[in-house]
Amino acid sequence: MTTPVRWGILGAAKFAREHMGPAIHAASGAELAALATGSQEKAAAFQAFAPGLKVHADYDALLADPGIDAVYVPLPNHMHVEWTLKAIAAGKAVLCEKPIALKAEEIDAIIEARDKAGVLAAEAFMIVHHPQWQLVRDWIANGRIGELVHVRGAFSFDNSAETGNIRNRAETGGGALRDIGVYVLGSVRFATGQEPDEIGAKIRWDKGIDSFAAIEATFPGFTYSSYVSMRMGLYQEMSFHGTTGTIRVTAPFNAGVFGEARVELHAPGLVVESKRFPSANHYVLQVQNFGRSLREGVPYGCSLEFTRGTQVALDRIYDGAVSL
Repeated sequence: MTTPVRWGILGAAKFAREHMGPAIHAASGAELAALATGSQEKAAAFQAFAPGLKVHADYDALLADPGIDAVYVPLPNHMHVEWTLKAIAAGKAVLCEKPIALKAEEIDAIIEARDKAGVLAAEAFMIVHHPQWQLVRDWIANGRIGELVHVRGAFSFDNSAETGNIRNRAETGGGALRDIGVYVLGSVRFATGQEPDEIGAKIRWDKGIDSFAAIEATFPGFTYSSYVSMRMGLYQEMSFHGTTGTIRVTAPFNAGVFGEARVELHAPGLVVESKRFPSANHYVLQVQNFGRSLREGVPYGCSLEFTRGTQVALDRIYDGAVSL
């Protein structure tokens, strides 16, 4: 029997408490073993579903724990590079929340550290582990919609009232593009295997962060348009329009939260083929796939090199954006 991967979490973030902590606890081949936080109250919320959880008073103590195999980093964006590099230096495998870095060149440093240490390191880009996105990729590759002509995407929510939220603070690496733009861009790169030739955006700035961005791009053989916003009603959708049909993904990024994961293939004659995924949990699948890569050497489904490609696109957008 393969030894379970013993996980530690750096920080008692809300997202870790509500999603990734329970996912690690539920995943086969994984054990949520430790948490680093100075708050016993926050630790208690994790111990409620993982009673045997060991609590370290600080991040360095968790990294020094010889019983921890892998570290999950859900810290604010501007802290990701520092603590990912520290985890690698401690010899731990590391899964860091997106965006793993704020610039592509910072990912180069992580790749170099990963290769030097010989450990597994990746960004927690969970959607690529969901079977709905693997189906979208297969349908496009197999010509189910003919030749791809245009991709359209949207992802929005409203957190304008949460003035202290790290997403609304420039100093913590906030902004819509870094928080959710990675999904509308990364998903099309994953589904098509293509990189943008040209890309740009019109951005609405709010106290130093991009609260809205309308993105336009050209990829080899198809065009692309999307928008992301932290000041609009809750919505998400992706569609891939080809010469003979369209693929529509109804809950592309928060499957099971925004709604049931469903992929529709709209074919000629108004024929619709629909595939539902009512029970798939991409967070659990992400942990399990990470564990298989760590224990069995199976290639991981979201490499740092792939992550770097999305960050390159974001860097290009920020460098050339037009302000609204």
